[in-house]
Amino acid sequence: MLDLVLAVLHHLLILSMAGLLAVELALVRPGVGGASLKTLAVIDVGYGTTATLIVVVGAGRVFFGAKGSAFYLENPVFWAKITAFVVVGLLSAWPTVTILKWRKQATADLAFAPSTGEVARIRRMMGLELAVFALIPIFAAAMARGYGL
Repeated sequence: MLDLVLAVLHHLLILSMAGLLAVELALVRPGVGGASLKTLAVIDVGYGTTATLIVVVGAGRVFFGAKGSAFYLENPVFWAKITAFVVVGLLSAWPTVTILKWRKQATADLAFAPSTGEVARIRRMMGLELAVFALIPIFAAAMARGYGL
């Protein structure tokens, strides 16, 4: 039963993370400001929290799941999946710092809105983040079918 609970939680968290990233990408657009920046900052905190929970639940699957740790730790596809997750985390750092900076500026100046160029750069970074994120379920599906063993 523990294996099922961990698997379900892991999948729900991954889907949540994808949804949060999609919402962030939708909110980061020219003219974003005021209340939208506050919402964006809250969603970004949720995104980071979800990523942390994915690591915790994923470690639970590796060490307490039915397949056993050897299934994961000796599988190069697992490590490709972990690498993709780490790259997504690294790519998310710049948008997070920028969103926090924007939020601080919007708190000081209610009329603040980031420049079109800044928005475009963050959107490109988030698009790249989403593209790398797409590799995670691809690697997961490959692992589930025995690739890498």
